[in-house]
Amino acid sequence: MSRIELQGLSRRFGSVTAVADVWLDVADGEFLVLLGPSGCGKSTLLRMIAGLLPPTGGRLAVGGVDVTDIPPQQRDLAMVFQSYALYPHLSVARNIGFPLRARRWSRADIRAKVADVAAQLDLVELLDRKPRELSGGQRQRVALGRALVRDPGAFLMDEPLSNLDAKLRAGTRAEISRLHRKLGATTIYVTHDQVEAMTMATRIALLNEGRLEQVGTPAEVYDAPASTFVARFLGSPAMNLLDATVCSDDGALTARAPDVELDLGIEAELPDRDVVVGVRPEHLRPVAPEDANIRAVVTTVENLGNEEVAYCKIGASTICVRGPRPRGLHPGDRVNLAARAEHLHVFDPGSGRRLAWQAESVPAVV
Repeated sequence: MSRIELQGLSRRFGSVTAVADVWLDVADGEFLVLLGPSGCGKSTLLRMIAGLLPPTGGRLAVGGVDVTDIPPQQRDLAMVFQSYALYPHLSVARNIGFPLRARRWSRADIRAKVADVAAQLDLVELLDRKPRELSGGQRQRVALGRALVRDPGAFLMDEPLSNLDAKLRAGTRAEISRLHRKLGATTIYVTHDQVEAMTMATRIALLNEGRLEQVGTPAEVYDAPASTFVARFLGSPAMNLLDATVCSDDGALTARAPDVELDLGIEAELPDRDVVVGVRPEHLRPVAPEDANIRAVVTTVENLGNEEVAYCKIGASTICVRGPRPRGLHPGDRVNLAARAEHLHVFDPGSGRRLAWQAESVPAVV
Protein backbone atom coordinates (compact mmCIF):
# COMPACT_ATOMS: atom_id res chain seq x y z
CA MET A 1 0.00 0.00 0.00
CA SER A 2 1.06 3.63 -0.40
CA ARG A 3 1.54 6.86 1.46
CA ILE A 4 0.09 9.83 -0.45
CA GLU A 5 1.55 13.32 0.01
CA LEU A 6 -0.11 16.50 -1.24
CA GLN A 7 2.32 19.41 -1.19
CA GLY A 8 0.69 22.76 -1.88
CA LEU A 9 -1.69 21.25 -4.45
CA SER A 10 -3.82 23.85 -6.27
CA ARG A 11 -6.21 23.96 -9.21
CA ARG A 12 -7.60 26.99 -10.99
CA PHE A 13 -10.22 27.15 -13.73
CA GLY A 14 -9.58 30.51 -15.36
CA SER A 15 -10.02 33.11 -12.64
CA VAL A 16 -11.73 30.63 -10.26
CA THR A 17 -9.62 28.80 -7.69
CA ALA A 18 -11.22 25.41 -7.01
CA VAL A 19 -8.43 24.05 -4.76
CA ALA A 20 -5.99 26.35 -2.99
CA ASP A 21 -2.60 25.29 -1.58
CA VAL A 22 -3.59 22.00 0.05
CA TRP A 23 -0.93 20.28 2.16
CA LEU A 24 -1.94 16.82 3.33
CA ASP A 25 -0.11 13.63 4.28
CA VAL A 26 -2.17 10.42 3.99
CA ALA A 27 -0.42 7.63 5.86
CA ASP A 28 -0.01 4.11 4.51
CA GLY A 29 -3.17 2.16 5.39
CA GLU A 30 -5.16 5.22 6.47
CA PHE A 31 -8.83 5.83 5.62
CA LEU A 32 -8.98 9.57 4.98
CA VAL A 33 -12.32 11.22 4.20
CA LEU A 34 -12.43 14.46 2.21
CA LEU A 35 -15.55 16.10 3.59
CA GLY A 36 -17.31 19.31 2.70
CA PRO A 37 -20.34 20.89 1.03
CA SER A 38 -21.00 20.72 -2.71
CA GLY A 39 -18.56 22.88 -4.65
CA CYS A 40 -15.87 22.97 -1.96
CA GLY A 41 -13.24 21.32 -4.21
CA LYS A 42 -13.11 17.80 -2.76
CA SER A 43 -13.85 15.94 -6.03
CA THR A 44 -11.44 18.23 -7.91
CA LEU A 45 -8.77 17.34 -5.35
CA LEU A 46 -9.47 13.62 -5.73
CA ARG A 47 -9.26 13.85 -9.52
CA MET A 48 -5.87 15.54 -9.25
CA ILE A 49 -4.65 12.70 -7.03
CA ALA A 50 -5.96 10.17 -9.57
CA GLY A 51 -4.25 12.01 -12.43
CA LEU A 52 -7.51 12.78 -14.21
CA LEU A 53 -6.96 16.51 -13.76
CA PRO A 54 -3.55 18.24 -13.81
CA PRO A 55 -2.78 20.61 -10.92
CA THR A 56 -1.92 24.23 -11.62
CA GLY A 57 0.37 24.35 -8.60
CA GLY A 58 2.12 22.08 -6.10
CA ARG A 59 3.19 18.46 -6.36
CA LEU A 60 1.92 14.99 -5.50
CA ALA A 61 3.88 11.96 -4.27
CA VAL A 62 2.65 8.36 -4.01
CA GLY A 63 4.83 5.93 -2.10
CA GLY A 64 7.60 8.52 -2.01
CA VAL A 65 7.63 8.93 -5.81
CA ASP A 66 6.70 12.25 -7.45
CA VAL A 67 3.74 11.44 -9.71
CA THR A 68 2.62 15.00 -10.45
CA ASP A 69 3.23 14.60 -14.18
CA ILE A 70 2.74 10.82 -14.43
CA PRO A 71 -0.40 9.59 -16.30
CA PRO A 72 -3.20 7.91 -14.30
CA GLN A 73 -2.50 4.36 -15.45
CA GLN A 74 1.01 4.52 -14.01
CA ARG A 75 0.04 5.74 -10.52
CA ASP A 76 -1.08 2.38 -9.09
CA LEU A 77 -4.33 3.94 -7.81
CA ALA A 78 -7.84 2.51 -8.22
CA MET A 79 -10.81 4.85 -8.61
CA VAL A 80 -14.39 4.02 -7.61
CA PHE A 81 -16.88 6.43 -9.16
CA GLN A 82 -20.30 7.60 -7.98
CA SER A 83 -21.92 6.32 -11.19
CA TYR A 84 -20.47 2.73 -10.92
CA ALA A 85 -19.27 2.95 -14.57
CA LEU A 86 -19.95 -0.75 -15.25
CA TYR A 87 -20.01 -2.21 -18.76
CA PRO A 88 -23.70 -3.11 -19.31
CA HIS A 89 -23.00 -5.87 -21.87
CA LEU A 90 -20.52 -7.73 -19.63
CA SER A 91 -21.29 -10.12 -16.80
CA VAL A 92 -20.31 -9.34 -13.20
CA ALA A 93 -17.34 -11.67 -13.53
CA ARG A 94 -16.10 -9.98 -16.70
CA ASN A 95 -16.65 -6.51 -15.24
CA ILE A 96 -14.54 -7.40 -12.20
CA GLY A 97 -11.86 -9.07 -14.31
CA PHE A 98 -11.65 -6.32 -16.93
CA PRO A 99 -8.56 -4.58 -15.46
CA LEU A 100 -6.71 -7.91 -15.43
CA ARG A 101 -7.54 -8.65 -19.06
CA ALA A 102 -6.19 -5.21 -19.94
CA ARG A 103 -2.96 -6.29 -18.24
CA ARG A 104 -2.96 -9.53 -20.25
CA TRP A 105 -3.32 -11.93 -17.33
CA SER A 106 -4.04 -15.54 -18.22
CA ARG A 107 -7.65 -16.75 -18.13
CA ALA A 108 -6.94 -19.13 -15.27
CA ASP A 109 -5.32 -16.41 -13.15
CA ILE A 110 -8.17 -13.99 -13.89
CA ARG A 111 -10.75 -16.62 -12.96
CA ALA A 112 -9.01 -17.36 -9.66
CA LYS A 113 -8.58 -13.69 -8.74
CA VAL A 114 -12.17 -12.80 -9.63
CA ALA A 115 -13.44 -15.71 -7.52
CA ASP A 116 -11.37 -14.50 -4.56
CA VAL A 117 -12.64 -10.93 -4.81
CA ALA A 118 -16.23 -12.08 -5.36
CA ALA A 119 -16.05 -14.15 -2.18
CA GLN A 120 -14.84 -11.12 -0.20
CA LEU A 121 -17.73 -9.01 -1.49
CA ASP A 122 -20.43 -11.70 -1.34
CA LEU A 123 -20.86 -11.64 -5.13
CA VAL A 124 -20.26 -15.32 -5.92
CA GLU A 125 -23.93 -16.01 -6.72
CA LEU A 126 -24.07 -12.98 -9.04
CA LEU A 127 -21.03 -13.57 -11.26
CA ASP A 128 -23.07 -14.59 -14.32
CA ARG A 129 -25.55 -11.70 -14.13
CA LYS A 130 -25.48 -8.43 -16.10
CA PRO A 131 -25.46 -5.05 -14.31
CA ARG A 132 -29.12 -4.40 -15.26
CA GLU A 133 -30.11 -7.44 -13.17
CA LEU A 134 -28.48 -6.05 -10.01
CA SER A 135 -29.65 -3.69 -7.27
CA GLY A 136 -27.84 -0.42 -6.65
CA GLY A 137 -25.96 -1.88 -3.69
CA GLN A 138 -24.88 -4.92 -5.71
CA ARG A 139 -23.65 -2.71 -8.56
CA GLN A 140 -21.59 -0.68 -6.14
CA ARG A 141 -20.01 -3.85 -4.77
CA VAL A 142 -19.12 -4.89 -8.34
CA ALA A 143 -17.48 -1.48 -8.85
CA LEU A 144 -15.54 -2.02 -5.63
CA GLY A 145 -14.55 -5.49 -6.82
CA ARG A 146 -13.21 -4.12 -10.07
CA ALA A 147 -10.99 -1.73 -8.08
CA LEU A 148 -10.02 -4.40 -5.54
CA VAL A 149 -8.98 -7.00 -8.12
CA ARG A 150 -5.98 -4.89 -9.16
CA ASP A 151 -4.38 -4.89 -5.68
CA PRO A 152 -3.66 -1.15 -6.09
CA GLY A 153 -1.43 0.96 -3.89
CA ALA A 154 -4.46 2.99 -2.78
CA PHE A 155 -8.18 3.38 -3.39
CA LEU A 156 -9.84 6.66 -4.38
CA MET A 157 -13.61 6.78 -3.88
CA ASP A 158 -15.76 9.65 -5.16
CA GLU A 159 -19.10 9.65 -3.29
CA PRO A 160 -19.63 5.94 -4.06
CA LEU A 161 -22.80 5.62 -1.92
CA SER A 162 -24.71 8.73 -2.96
CA ASN A 163 -26.94 6.83 -5.44
CA LEU A 164 -28.11 4.32 -2.83
CA ASP A 165 -31.14 4.54 -0.57
CA ALA A 166 -30.64 4.95 3.17
CA LYS A 167 -30.76 1.24 4.06
CA LEU A 168 -28.39 0.18 1.27
CA ARG A 169 -26.09 3.08 2.07
CA ALA A 170 -25.75 1.96 5.70
CA GLY A 171 -25.07 -1.65 4.69
CA THR A 172 -22.53 -0.77 2.00
CA ARG A 173 -20.85 1.72 4.34
CA ALA A 174 -20.31 -1.07 6.84
CA GLU A 175 -19.00 -3.33 4.05
CA ILE A 176 -16.42 -0.76 2.91
CA SER A 177 -15.28 -0.26 6.52
CA ARG A 178 -14.96 -4.02 7.00
CA LEU A 179 -12.90 -4.34 3.82
CA HIS A 180 -10.60 -1.53 4.91
CA ARG A 181 -9.97 -3.20 8.27
CA LYS A 182 -9.29 -6.51 6.52
CA LEU A 183 -7.04 -5.20 3.75
CA GLY A 184 -5.43 -2.22 5.47
CA ALA A 185 -5.59 -0.39 2.15
CA THR A 186 -4.81 3.31 1.90
CA THR A 187 -8.12 4.95 1.03
CA ILE A 188 -9.16 8.51 0.20
CA TYR A 189 -12.94 8.82 0.24
CA VAL A 190 -14.94 11.87 -0.89
CA THR A 191 -18.36 12.62 0.59
CA HIS A 192 -20.61 15.48 1.67
CA ASP A 193 -22.33 13.15 4.18
CA GLN A 194 -21.05 13.73 7.71
CA VAL A 195 -22.43 10.37 8.92
CA GLU A 196 -20.23 8.54 6.38
CA ALA A 197 -17.25 10.64 7.44
CA MET A 198 -17.75 10.18 11.18
CA THR A 199 -18.37 6.41 10.99
CA MET A 200 -15.75 5.41 8.41
CA ALA A 201 -12.75 7.73 8.65
CA THR A 202 -9.55 7.34 10.61
CA ARG A 203 -9.10 11.06 9.83
CA ILE A 204 -11.31 13.71 8.27
CA ALA A 205 -10.05 16.56 6.07
CA LEU A 206 -12.78 19.19 5.98
CA LEU A 207 -12.69 21.56 3.00
CA ASN A 208 -14.33 24.93 2.55
CA GLU A 209 -14.07 26.91 -0.70
CA GLY A 210 -11.04 24.92 -1.83
CA ARG A 211 -9.09 25.28 1.41
CA LEU A 212 -8.53 22.91 4.31
CA GLU A 213 -10.44 24.08 7.37
CA GLN A 214 -9.35 21.27 9.70
CA VAL A 215 -7.75 17.82 9.60
CA GLY A 216 -8.17 15.39 12.48
CA THR A 217 -9.83 12.27 13.79
CA PRO A 218 -13.64 12.24 13.83
CA ALA A 219 -13.55 12.89 17.58
CA GLU A 220 -11.13 15.82 17.19
CA VAL A 221 -13.10 17.67 14.51
CA TYR A 222 -16.40 17.14 16.33
CA ASP A 223 -15.24 17.83 19.89
CA ALA A 224 -12.82 20.67 19.08
CA PRO A 225 -13.88 22.38 15.82
CA ALA A 226 -11.19 24.73 14.53
CA SER A 227 -13.69 27.27 13.16
CA THR A 228 -17.34 28.25 13.13
CA PHE A 229 -17.57 26.64 9.67
CA VAL A 230 -16.55 23.25 11.11
CA ALA A 231 -18.86 23.77 14.10
CA ARG A 232 -21.82 24.44 11.81
CA PHE A 233 -21.04 21.71 9.29
CA LEU A 234 -20.61 18.81 11.72
CA GLY A 235 -23.49 17.74 13.89
CA SER A 236 -27.23 17.37 13.37
CA PRO A 237 -28.51 19.75 14.54
CA ALA A 238 -25.38 21.87 14.21
CA MET A 239 -23.56 23.50 17.11
CA ASN A 240 -25.38 26.45 18.70
CA LEU A 241 -23.44 29.68 18.10
CA LEU A 242 -24.19 32.89 19.99
CA ASP A 243 -22.64 36.34 19.85
CA ALA A 244 -21.34 37.25 23.29
CA THR A 245 -18.79 39.30 25.21
CA VAL A 246 -16.13 37.67 27.36
CA CYS A 247 -15.67 39.53 30.65
CA SER A 248 -13.27 38.94 33.53
CA ASP A 249 -15.15 38.70 36.85
CA ASP A 250 -12.85 38.44 39.87
CA GLY A 251 -10.27 36.62 37.73
CA ALA A 252 -12.73 34.24 36.05
CA LEU A 253 -13.83 34.54 32.40
CA THR A 254 -17.55 34.67 31.65
CA ALA A 255 -19.30 34.88 28.27
CA ARG A 256 -22.28 37.24 28.47
CA ALA A 257 -25.21 38.09 26.18
CA PRO A 258 -28.89 38.87 26.86
CA ASP A 259 -30.26 35.90 28.88
CA VAL A 260 -26.84 34.18 28.64
CA GLU A 261 -24.11 33.97 31.28
CA LEU A 262 -21.65 31.14 30.71
CA ASP A 263 -18.68 30.45 32.98
CA LEU A 264 -15.79 29.44 30.70
CA GLY A 265 -13.85 27.77 33.50
CA ILE A 266 -10.76 29.90 32.78
CA GLU A 267 -8.88 31.96 35.36
CA ALA A 268 -7.56 35.17 33.78
CA GLU A 269 -7.66 38.97 34.08
CA LEU A 270 -8.28 40.31 30.56
CA PRO A 271 -10.08 43.22 28.86
CA ASP A 272 -13.61 42.59 27.62
CA ARG A 273 -13.72 41.02 24.16
CA ASP A 274 -16.47 40.20 21.63
CA VAL A 275 -16.61 36.49 20.74
CA VAL A 276 -18.86 33.78 19.32
CA VAL A 277 -19.55 31.10 21.91
CA GLY A 278 -20.65 27.61 20.85
CA VAL A 279 -22.23 24.62 22.53
CA ARG A 280 -23.53 21.36 21.04
CA PRO A 281 -27.31 20.73 21.38
CA GLU A 282 -26.69 17.53 23.33
CA HIS A 283 -24.62 19.45 25.91
CA LEU A 284 -27.48 21.74 26.94
CA ARG A 285 -29.71 20.42 29.71
CA PRO A 286 -32.83 21.79 31.43
CA VAL A 287 -32.13 22.81 35.05
CA ALA A 288 -33.73 24.64 37.94
CA PRO A 289 -33.89 28.45 37.52
CA GLU A 290 -31.18 29.08 40.11
CA ASP A 291 -28.74 26.79 38.21
CA ALA A 292 -29.41 28.22 34.75
CA ASN A 293 -26.90 30.11 32.60
CA ILE A 294 -29.18 30.34 29.53
CA ARG A 295 -32.85 31.36 29.56
CA ALA A 296 -34.96 30.78 26.45
CA VAL A 297 -38.46 30.14 25.09
CA VAL A 298 -39.34 26.88 23.31
CA THR A 299 -40.76 27.41 19.81
CA THR A 300 -40.81 23.88 18.30
CA VAL A 301 -40.22 20.32 19.50
CA GLU A 302 -39.25 17.52 17.08
CA ASN A 303 -39.86 13.88 17.98
CA LEU A 304 -37.01 11.72 16.62
CA GLY A 305 -38.18 8.49 18.22
CA ASN A 306 -35.63 7.90 20.95
CA GLU A 307 -34.72 11.61 21.12
CA GLU A 308 -36.26 15.04 21.04
CA VAL A 309 -34.91 18.27 19.60
CA ALA A 310 -36.33 21.47 21.06
CA TYR A 311 -35.80 24.74 19.14
CA CYS A 312 -35.65 27.70 21.49
CA LYS A 313 -35.47 31.48 21.06
CA ILE A 314 -33.01 33.75 22.84
CA GLY A 315 -33.76 37.23 21.57
CA ALA A 316 -33.29 37.06 17.80
CA SER A 317 -31.21 33.85 17.99
CA THR A 318 -32.40 30.23 17.83
CA ILE A 319 -30.70 27.41 19.72
CA CYS A 320 -31.34 23.66 19.77
CA VAL A 321 -31.54 21.35 22.78
CA ARG A 322 -31.20 17.63 22.07
CA GLY A 323 -31.75 14.75 24.46
CA PRO A 324 -33.67 11.54 25.20
CA ARG A 325 -37.43 11.79 25.08
CA PRO A 326 -39.64 12.64 26.75
CA ARG A 327 -37.99 15.85 27.98
CA GLY A 328 -41.27 17.46 28.90
CA LEU A 329 -40.70 20.57 26.77
CA HIS A 330 -43.55 22.16 24.80
CA PRO A 331 -43.86 25.16 22.45
CA GLY A 332 -44.30 28.35 24.47
CA ASP A 333 -42.52 27.01 27.56
CA ARG A 334 -39.87 29.14 29.22
CA VAL A 335 -36.85 26.89 29.74
CA ASN A 336 -33.77 27.25 31.93
CA LEU A 337 -30.64 25.63 30.50
CA ALA A 338 -27.09 24.95 31.62
CA ALA A 339 -23.86 23.78 29.98
CA ARG A 340 -20.60 22.74 31.60
CA ALA A 341 -17.47 24.79 30.88
CA GLU A 342 -15.69 21.85 29.20
CA HIS A 343 -18.45 21.76 26.56
CA LEU A 344 -18.11 25.42 25.56
CA HIS A 345 -16.23 26.61 22.46
CA VAL A 346 -15.10 30.17 21.80
CA PHE A 347 -14.41 31.64 18.34
CA ASP A 348 -13.17 34.93 16.95
CA PRO A 349 -16.16 36.78 15.39
CA GLY A 350 -14.05 38.18 12.54
CA SER A 351 -12.08 35.19 11.27
CA GLY A 352 -14.35 32.50 12.71
CA ARG A 353 -11.28 30.66 14.05
CA ARG A 354 -11.22 28.94 17.44
CA LEU A 355 -9.77 30.89 20.37
CA ALA A 356 -7.78 29.48 23.28
CA TRP A 357 -6.97 31.30 26.51
CA GLN A 358 -4.11 30.84 28.89
CA ALA A 359 -3.97 32.38 32.34
CA GLU A 360 -2.95 36.05 32.26
CA SER A 361 -2.45 36.09 28.48
CA VAL A 362 -4.36 37.32 25.48
CA PRO A 363 -6.48 34.75 23.60
CA ALA A 364 -4.72 33.01 20.71
CA VAL A 365 -6.24 31.79 17.45
CA VAL A 366 -5.86 28.02 17.18
